Amino acid sequence: MSTSPSSSEEVGGRDGGRGGDGGGELEGPSISRSRRRFGNRVWPAPFLEALAAQVSIDASRSTGRLSAAPALCSLFQVCSTWRAVSRSDLLWQNLTRRIWNREQLLLTHNTWAEEFIYWHRTANNFRLHGYAYATLQLLPADYNNNNEGISCTRLALSDHYLAAGLSNGSVCLFHVPNRLHVSTFHPHHRDRLGRFSSSVSGIILSDTQVVFASLDGDIHVAMINYPNPPRRAHPGEVVNDGALVDFTGCNRWWVGLYAGVPGRAFHVWNSETEELVFVGGSLTDPEAVMGWHLLTDQLTEFVGRIRVTSHEAAVGCTNLRVVVFDLRNPDIILGEEVFQREIVVGCVDASGQSFMVVDNRGSASVRLVGTLEEVCRFTMRGASQRDVLGCMNGGYAMLCTAGVIRVWNIENGEYLYSLRERIGDANALVADERHVAACSRDTTIHLWDFGAQ
Repeated sequence: MSTSPSSSEEVGGRDGGRGGDGGGELEGPSISRSRRRFGNRVWPAPFLEALAAQVSIDASRSTGRLSAAPALCSLFQVCSTWRAVSRSDLLWQNLTRRIWNREQLLLTHNTWAEEFIYWHRTANNFRLHGYAYATLQLLPADYNNNNEGISCTRLALSDHYLAAGLSNGSVCLFHVPNRLHVSTFHPHHRDRLGRFSSSVSGIILSDTQVVFASLDGDIHVAMINYPNPPRRAHPGEVVNDGALVDFTGCNRWWVGLYAGVPGRAFHVWNSETEELVFVGGSLTDPEAVMGWHLLTDQLTEFVGRIRVTSHEAAVGCTNLRVVVFDLRNPDIILGEEVFQREIVVGCVDASGQSFMVVDNRGSASVRLVGTLEEVCRFTMRGASQRDVLGCMNGGYAMLCTAGVIRVWNIENGEYLYSLRERIGDANALVADERHVAACSRDTTIHLWDFGAQ
């Protein structure tokens, strides 16, 4: 087991921080005594707080998220007035939200400064290959007496849970901190149009509920801490809509990508009211026949993918085309591109303000959601294979081929390392800001924890 590197950095404004390169220990340059007097005499605290926030955000945008903390330390060392800004919990809350995309404190943290430091150290563990590794049993012994042919089709992560969607329509839930199976949610059964029509095609997971969809378009909602069975929130209409090939969402929206019926590629629901608010789009029209085949044949390739970003935009793709649209007004297309080379759909993912596409020559491109501008590019060997999978978080991209997961920095395209564990052929791969999880075809779930200790 590999553990996180030790860390003693302080971002709270104390003098004497130890030196860093933007990714480890945090320190700023010394400032002259005359400049300290100038700072004490002239600059009011509200202005300094706004300045500190802007300097930190600018540093994260220009040279990466791990540069934000050293930039703050440089300001906090100017003088006692500047250092007092470091005690503003509102400042740390704002920076944690803007830089680490966190809206709530972890249960173990009392202040937003602790939260900011934790995610800085965790991101640094991703950079330095520091993690703990564990495996989970996907199908518990008491699951049922006939597990043959059941495979994992989707994985999802929250702060404390991991959900695995199965080809029989069920979802297994695990508590990540203690690695224990919590529950298995079974959908309401009804007449099926095809052998694989109940296969899970997407999961939205929080620490309170699981929302999961199947290929036939059914959407179920299950509360994690309640014994009630899942509730069918939306009955699928596969004849009218086609197959629901991918499903995702956030705290405001559910988004489905369909294939099979022209002009009905995107479905958007209000997650609070569960009301269907939009149907339209032609992204998957050329893949209509393949969408129908998913219901009856166990295909190994993905028809399309849909992902939601932090700016309430959705990124949809097939093997030749990417479309970005505004979830608040889905008729507005923010960006669209047709690729000359075939896209490996299983490698497309989005996080924060960025998304990643990989073509069949192994060329990966990280783009900004709003403009499709390229942030960086890197190359992966073996991406022409159909079983290649990819995922990303706010700072790193993970690509899996031939049982090996490799990691890149998406801020500059730098290749960092490959995870030591070999997992064989994988069915599903997912990452968040702390964990990477994969399920191999032998139904073993592999979990890497980069969380700061």
